[in-house]
Amino acid sequence: MPSDKNPDSSSSLSGSLLLASPAMRDPNFSRSVIFMAAHNAKDGAFGYILNRPLEQRVSDLLPDQDLGSLGDVPVFIGGPVATDKLAFAALNWNKKRRTLRCQTHLSVADALHALSLGHDVRGFVGYSGWSGGQLENELVTRSWIPASAHPLVLTVEKPAQMWGALLEDMGPVYKVMAKMPEDVGLN
Repeated sequence: MPSDKNPDSSSSLSGSLLLASPAMRDPNFSRSVIFMAAHNAKDGAFGYILNRPLEQRVSDLLPDQDLGSLGDVPVFIGGPVATDKLAFAALNWNKKRRTLRCQTHLSVADALHALSLGHDVRGFVGYSGWSGGQLENELVTRSWIPASAHPLVLTVEKPAQMWGALLEDMGPVYKVMAKMPEDVGLN
């Protein structure tokens, strides 16, 4: 599963995952798994944290609206940018291509339609964003571990365990990283 993508300006991480390095000190991203919805070195990057459930449903945040099945959709903390906004995204694993598709900025009607197709629809409060060149600099300092998309992001029973489960699946070195305590200084 490790990505062979090079973090230079010629490669896009769109459609892949970013796993926070165990050394990541920013509490907004500690042990996070981000789906990269868009990325290029010039314009920047955009994605959603997939493993930070808010422990609320859409109906909890929009109690005065009749949302049908969309009201039961779980809400996640998508990142530290625009945390006053609720956005909908639909995730769908393509088995043949082994890719994860993510439709972002869905309207209520579009989100309901995606649900009817069996897609994994989620609400996100906030998103993760980088200006042009910012993510590339963070990749050079090894703040992030780029990885290919994996169906586990849709099937993991407890989203908070996604980071470790993905690392363990990437090989022996990453398995050791997955077992590291959050605060290494307490050892």
